[in-house]
Amino acid sequence: KYHPMPEISNWMVQMAKDHPDVVSIVEYGQTYEKRVIKLLKIGVNTGEKKKAIWMDCGIHAREWIAPAFCQYFVRQILEAYKTDSKMGEMMKNIDFYVTPVLNVDGYIYSWTNETTRLWRKNRSPGTSSCNCYGTDLNRNFNANWGTIGVESDCCSNIYCGTQAVSEPEAQAVTYFVGSRREDFLCFLTIHSYGQLLLVPYGHPNSTAPNYKELMDVGLAAADAIRKVHGKSYTVGTSPAVLYPNSGSSRDWARMQGIPLAYTFELRDDGTFGFELPEDQIKPTCEEAYSGALHIITYAHDKAFNGAVATAAAALWTTLLAVLWLS
Repeated sequence: KYHPMPEISNWMVQMAKDHPDVVSIVEYGQTYEKRVIKLLKIGVNTGEKKKAIWMDCGIHAREWIAPAFCQYFVRQILEAYKTDSKMGEMMKNIDFYVTPVLNVDGYIYSWTNETTRLWRKNRSPGTSSCNCYGTDLNRNFNANWGTIGVESDCCSNIYCGTQAVSEPEAQAVTYFVGSRREDFLCFLTIHSYGQLLLVPYGHPNSTAPNYKELMDVGLAAADAIRKVHGKSYTVGTSPAVLYPNSGSSRDWARMQGIPLAYTFELRDDGTFGFELPEDQIKPTCEEAYSGALHIITYAHDKAFNGAVATAAAALWTTLLAVLWLS
């Protein structure tokens, strides 16, 4: 089922209590209404600086399936790491930073009553000339901010704010991820709906330097998703498969040098939209987990197996040189 914010907060505390060896709660910001933004840091403490994976859910309040997926993802990796050798290896090499609900104020507001159920934005007030509330947090990041796919009218659902990173929620992610951007191998932001895997960039005039890699990995992830329950996910840039936009966290992450950045748009294709029935939570999470795991495993293996192979090749070259000289 879908869980309101107090239940998710309690669940986070329980995860840390149940798995104290690998799970801790990190507070890394405040919302406009002064609620704490928290994530779960998951990984084996090796005493050394580690590479990392970022995942956030619930940047848009009405997309309830997204926080449900973050909860499912956490449960799955915690169950897997003790029995699955690959997950055990990844837990030692990388830390997972998972924010179940980024837009805490908006999410709580979407639970208030039927009229607020489809609330999208955060809850900051508009300007003196506008009486509406909320900024679209996924238009507020410093990535071609305010140039396309946004509105300057604060009553719009895609209002981008008064300036880039004007919102405390966007500030929190920008500081936390940006201050350690060299550590992150992958940035995953989870949304609904549309069954899409979006790669950078949202601006039609910009192309990611590793576009082919992003597409190849994304297509393989979509294939992994399809094998679970037969659902098809379309892969591409937002202008190519959805609509152009600017100021997204995905684009910002790629501009920070994080090589693999994806937006997941989970079920469905429009039949239920943002009000996905609860009987679809489990299959949606199962298939999305398979896709996310493919991307994460690729990012891990590229960083670690590639490094091992490079070191082995260098050692072999040195040995050959020694043998030749002798």
